[in-house]
Amino acid sequence: MPLVILVLLALTAGLAAAVLATFLQRRAAAPVADRTGGAAGAVRRNPWLRRTLASRMDAGTLTGLALTLALLALLTGGIVVGGLAVLLHGNPTIVGLDARISAWAHRHATTWSRDGLDVVTNLGGTVVVIALAMVLAVVETARTRSRWITPFLLAVLAGELLLSTTIKGLVDRARPTLNPTAQTLGPSFPSGHTTAAAAFYTAAALVIGRSAGPRARAALAGAAVGIAVAVAASRVLLDVHWVTDVIGGLALGWAWFAACSIAFGGRLLRFGAPAAAAGSVAAASPPSERPARVEPAPNGYGVAAGFPQRPHDEEP
Repeated sequence: MPLVILVLLALTAGLAAAVLATFLQRRAAAPVADRTGGAAGAVRRNPWLRRTLASRMDAGTLTGLALTLALLALLTGGIVVGGLAVLLHGNPTIVGLDARISAWAHRHATTWSRDGLDVVTNLGGTVVVIALAMVLAVVETARTRSRWITPFLLAVLAGELLLSTTIKGLVDRARPTLNPTAQTLGPSFPSGHTTAAAAFYTAAALVIGRSAGPRARAALAGAAVGIAVAVAASRVLLDVHWVTDVIGGLALGWAWFAACSIAFGGRLLRFGAPAAAAGSVAAASPPSERPARVEPAPNGYGVAAGFPQRPHDEEP
């Protein structure tokens, strides 16, 4: 039963993420007038509102959709992690819910389900994540000739590890007691495996999806979210973390990925090309044929998927 629950949660989360990604890509590609719905009249009558809405929903501008969503994810993640850290020490409802779910997982555990959960949970382990990141960095750097992929992945992994370890020490929450192994693993909140899975697999989807089409990018987003949720569920069902630990881990991992995507987003794509075509241009063009300089947009910036790049910078 626990393994079935894990699969259902992962598939549901992954499908929801893929549908959302598809919707956002279509909205970003549609004319601004098609995205305003019933507010179209008010937008037309208010020049400032029209300019603001256009800049926020146009994925090819400095304050475009990608940047807006990344900032929203960063803010939401910070609020969730901070709020949970405060509530864990004084809210009996949350503590009681954690205990009931942990007891249910312990009662329904079987040998074969634990073996399956162990396989899934290792997808968020430090050794596995680092190994996959190294392979991804080598393959994508050789394929795209971009020198920014390795620093991006390094920032994602080092940052999430530092943040999760620091918060663990500050909150110092005890782990569940039903699994004796849990007591040897240190503080509980947030889940380190979950944080790593949320941050790394989303970053991997971004790197791999740069040269992919909209459907492939949506599928990659769904896979990244599904794996992260599967790892989170495995930590709870193995009785080594509370539910709130993995919720905090997911929020922290995705928030840190959002911060890194803001910092490195412009460096990962070919500047000056439409957002949908930027990745394929970078992947397909030989280094000798790639422009060394970027034509400035009207606002003085190169444009790529909502992330800024000054026109005097050069693409490696």
